[in-house]
Amino acid sequence: MDDLRKSSMKFFSDQQLCYADVLPPHEVRARIQVAVLNFLKILKSPDPAISNLPLINRKSSNSRVREGLFTEVSWLFLSHSFCQRSLMRANAAKAFIRVWKVMEMCFEILIEEKIVTQRELFYKLLCDSPDYFSSQLQVNRTIQDVVALLRCSRNSLGIMASSKGLVAGRILFQEPNQEVVDCSACGSSGYAISGDLKLLDSLIMKTDARYIIVVEKHAVFQRLAEDHVFNQIPSILLTAKGYPDIATRFLLHRMSRAFPDLPILALVDWNPAGLAILCTYKFGSIGMGLEAYRYACNVKWLGLRGDDLQLIPEQSLAPLKPRDLQIAKGLISSVILQENYREELALMMQSGKRAEIEALYFHGYDYLGKFIAKKIVQASYI
Repeated sequence: MDDLRKSSMKFFSDQQLCYADVLPPHEVRARIQVAVLNFLKILKSPDPAISNLPLINRKSSNSRVREGLFTEVSWLFLSHSFCQRSLMRANAAKAFIRVWKVMEMCFEILIEEKIVTQRELFYKLLCDSPDYFSSQLQVNRTIQDVVALLRCSRNSLGIMASSKGLVAGRILFQEPNQEVVDCSACGSSGYAISGDLKLLDSLIMKTDARYIIVVEKHAVFQRLAEDHVFNQIPSILLTAKGYPDIATRFLLHRMSRAFPDLPILALVDWNPAGLAILCTYKFGSIGMGLEAYRYACNVKWLGLRGDDLQLIPEQSLAPLKPRDLQIAKGLISSVILQENYREELALMMQSGKRAEIEALYFHGYDYLGKFIAKKIVQASYI
């Protein structure tokens, strides 16, 4: 019985390294159909074993860091280990059913040749299956379960990434059959990054920049764009307004491939959350482990770092919050954290303090550009 259950998903477990494929709709539909047929096969057996649905384990204990052979890019990937959604455990039975509900919905989306956002999918499921879907988080997690089961990307399922990201500076974008957009002329609001990964993949891009600067915070991005820092330092500015969404990460990865000679420098707060954001851009995230390689970039840490605290008044430093300590604990146990990053994290924990980028305004509202320029000239990034 156990062998039958394990073999039921053989179609999805025959790869040594686990990653999500980018597939055309007809192939995704075929994988969904195979999953259903395998389930029915088990259901019709003399001793049905339908209690467990094996999914690729997305916990940190199943993650590894893989080094690029010809580049400096490293990324997270998941090894061949399963977790389960059980129909027989009360606290997991609904999660088991949600997987099939989302797969059914994705099959319909692909048949209709549509693409939907996670939010649209949530309201559709909320109306169709209110007993199983009561929050956006449940839908988001179930989408990742389906990716882990079918081993295909979210975009291949017809699910579009919601985007918060913005770009400003010395880059030209042209969508198919559209006019060229000059991101240096978009003002402090910047160019809004589309959530449609296919559209982002089709963008024609041109630049004369020398750097790509990833900014953690929207307000800091606006200040740099309004001051036209990208003209003082020939650069492209990018922000996801905090923790990076998939579309912003995808576009940054595309730019890194299109312009491989441009250093990517990150400006984040000096706290565990800022470091976690940097690491997400750099390695990908464990939750997206099956697709992490598609978004990883060789991002360098420009600031804020421990050496920069001498520029910040003592009264601008704030104590670490409980959430900071929780994030730090996760980072310390992570396989991705390189030694110099661990040293910075240890300094944060030892000091018990956190510093925000805006503390540099003590030197004037135009100081950020000078700060970045000085760090670049000194090649002070790690």
